[in-house]
Amino acid sequence: MRIFVGNLPWVVKKEDLIAKFSEFGQVEEENTLIIVDANGRSKGFGFAEMPNEEEAKKAMEALNGQDWEGRAVVVNEARPMKNKE
Repeated sequence: MRIFVGNLPWVVKKEDLIAKFSEFGQVEEENTLIIVDANGRSKGFGFAEMPNEEEAKKAMEALNGQDWEGRAVVVNEARPMKNKE
């Protein structure tokens, strides 16, 4: 299950995201990422991928709204991007 993680502190790295979600189960590291701008700075959101749906739901429930470095993170199931046509 692909999980959206928003309102991330600017200092959070991919490894931090993997560590946080690994507390709840297996994380597919190659599909977990922080979105960055053209200068390599975090845009404040990213995605985690967890193959086990039950573990993913537990992680979303536990982490949504939690304080991370002074910011309440938003965690929910990722939705497909809409076409901009």
